[in-house]
Amino acid sequence: MTGASEWAGTMLLRPGVMVLTGDVGATTLHAHHSVQVLTSESRFAIGDAYGNTTTCRAVVVPPNVRHRVVHGAAASTVVHVAPEASAVATLCPDRGDTVDGWVRAGSLFLSGPIGTADLVAGLGGHADETGHPAVRRVRAELPGLLADGPVRLAAVALRVRLSESRLAHLFAAEMGLPFRAYVRWLRMQQAMRLVAAGRSFTEAAHGAGFADSAHLNRVCHSMFGAAPSDFGRLRWVDELP
Repeated sequence: MTGASEWAGTMLLRPGVMVLTGDVGATTLHAHHSVQVLTSESRFAIGDAYGNTTTCRAVVVPPNVRHRVVHGAAASTVVHVAPEASAVATLCPDRGDTVDGWVRAGSLFLSGPIGTADLVAGLGGHADETGHPAVRRVRAELPGLLADGPVRLAAVALRVRLSESRLAHLFAAEMGLPFRAYVRWLRMQQAMRLVAAGRSFTEAAHGAGFADSAHLNRVCHSMFGAAPSDFGRLRWVDELP
């Protein structure tokens, strides 16, 4: 993701996947809760939290790993895959936190039979329905709880009749990230949907359960290295070009 002065393209948002196309510019260090697949027709420079950088045409960045785009590229595609999707284990099996591993994983999209369009089509907009029934119920109910503000693990555990510690363990094991991190990912998705529907950033923040637009701005910076307003030039679409 980039600043508005450098990004103009399209955004596709479905349950479990977000796809951005356009010219990618530089970002600050950030970490999102999704798996990011970044491909481009030209070379870009990617950096990790240890100061390592490399140039390439494709990377797969695992969830919750700090990274930045050092130099961007034109005609790029960024796919954010929800951490609960069944494709995650295939995309980034080692969950490494350095650029070398991300580039190796990205090579699948350069020399292999899979393209980003194939990835999105394969996800189909549906979450994996395997796993513990309590976790499935929590996943189903969480979107309806976001607008009410804070979502407490203790209260959710009570709803599904598990102890807080048991639910926390099951949720992290099955979803690939802690409960609170998953809720932040859902809030960002909901805020994006509301912006796409024409709501102001303040309305989107409140509708997604953020305290205010400043709270939304902080979370967006930490997850994407950019402000919510930086999505403003994107054209929202229902299908990939």
